[in-house]
Amino acid sequence: MPTLPTAPNADRETRASREDHRALRLWLRLLTCTQLIEREVRGRLRASFSTTLPRFDLMSQLERHPEGLKMNELSRRMMVSGGNVTGITDQLVREGLVERAADADRRAFRVRLTRAGDKAFAEMAREHEAWVVELLAGLSRAEHKQLFDLLAKVKRHALDNAAAKEPA
Repeated sequence: MPTLPTAPNADRETRASREDHRALRLWLRLLTCTQLIEREVRGRLRASFSTTLPRFDLMSQLERHPEGLKMNELSRRMMVSGGNVTGITDQLVREGLVERAADADRRAFRVRLTRAGDKAFAEMAREHEAWVVELLAGLSRAEHKQLFDLLAKVKRHALDNAAAKEPA
């Protein structure tokens, strides 16, 4: 059962007032929902697997790319610094969950899951999916689709807005 906070001042959204623009209140609600779900997932990863969300995210990227990824690719995909990726990778190498392999150009190396890492990630991923399903179970199937479609529209607009501001 989720242990999401219920205290009236537990999130950013509660700081907004009726006088704030509706778009601002909506953004704060999205942010709050994201943070509440992420906090729960982080806690469950720690309790069930003694791991962190960044470690799970790195392994998730590698699971999608069995040939491995270069460190700069991991950094870009995870949207974190190279130093963060190096630190996480070093930990996972010591634990035998990932390995570094020479790349074809020999100037870099690729990081990939080991068999043990693949097995460990598969178990974590099954649990992670079940947690997310549980945390979003308050919505009907139709509401899931509606929210998914609405968020796709928001995403499209945000991407279009960002592209319009890029120098030509």
